[in-house]
Amino acid sequence: MVSQTLVDAAQAAGLPAPHWFIQFFKVLGFTLHAVPMNLWYAGLLLALCLHLGRNQHGREFAARLIAQMPVIIAVGVNLGIVPLLFIQVAYYKFFYPATILMAWFWLGIIVLLIPAYYGVYVYAWGLRNSETDIKVWRRAAGWVAALFFIAIGFIFANGMSLMDHVDRWEEIWSKTNVAGAALGTGLNLGDPTLWPRWLLMFGLALGTTAVWALADTVFFNRKTAEEYNRWIWKFAKIVYTVGMIWAAAAGTWYVFGTWSEELRKTMFSFPAVLLTVLTALAPGLPWILIVTERRCPINKRLLVAGIALAQLGVLGINAVSRQVVQNVNIGMVFDVFSQKTDVQWGPMAMFLAALVIGLGILAWMLAQVLKSSANSPG
Repeated sequence: MVSQTLVDAAQAAGLPAPHWFIQFFKVLGFTLHAVPMNLWYAGLLLALCLHLGRNQHGREFAARLIAQMPVIIAVGVNLGIVPLLFIQVAYYKFFYPATILMAWFWLGIIVLLIPAYYGVYVYAWGLRNSETDIKVWRRAAGWVAALFFIAIGFIFANGMSLMDHVDRWEEIWSKTNVAGAALGTGLNLGDPTLWPRWLLMFGLALGTTAVWALADTVFFNRKTAEEYNRWIWKFAKIVYTVGMIWAAAAGTWYVFGTWSEELRKTMFSFPAVLLTVLTALAPGLPWILIVTERRCPINKRLLVAGIALAQLGVLGINAVSRQVVQNVNIGMVFDVFSQKTDVQWGPMAMFLAALVIGLGILAWMLAQVLKSSANSPG
């Protein structure tokens, strides 16, 4: 079966927003979502490991991150609505078939998310009650939550990779249908791009966790002992270095081991090659700022703010690259940009207003935390 015949050719109503608007907010939404998502994806697992250890500084950082995790998860889930919304607006011809083929796993995200969220609360509540030796059942709840979040990431990676590869639909459907009806039990495990994409995100998540450790210490926990501060910088250097190497290995595998000839030709031709190179080199900037902090003459708060912005840039550039790759892959069977538009200004204005208000409230909440940490007793 030719791939093009699997894509619905029916012309629905025009897109409710211009193509540039959809692309921009899809990328922006994913970038903002990636920050808290990275923290529960890799940060929670790392914190649980540190909390098992005997290093007092590691246990202190782990306790702080786990205590913050319920809010981080809530913010991340809400920010995730934005890119998911725009995927369904412009890419519905690919999003819905892909998620129908793996429907039970896709619905299983909710089944995993709810107990994972409660599991984090259970662990965090034990820490808040100053349990010197956290109870086994609370510890188990935290580990189950971490594993569930990793599983959720794997399911999302399956869905997004299956969207991009229409040629995989027929094979999955043929193995998971009864009388032509899809059972929704398929996974995109045979797609060579799935594994490096999933692992690449984990490497980036380690980097974000390292940067968050610095930001938490400098902005939210400023009255700590100098010994703890030095440990945090050393910890951040190690974790970011591991994350960067991990991401580089997974990215190399992804680009040179799984990209199609057409995609590689496009992404290594001008001007897309500039984006490809920038995506590969971007993690180097926050890494350099972290490893050279002792020789940096500027204020530590200013330095960490620069590191955080650089890491946000890493995630943003990665999101742009993913979007371009998705457009190229889908463009082999369907021109997304050829879809007509019927701009609906009212819903667009409501979305923008809700986004600005939501981000404003989030900024106000962070400001209150900063104010509280500054006024707290030493």
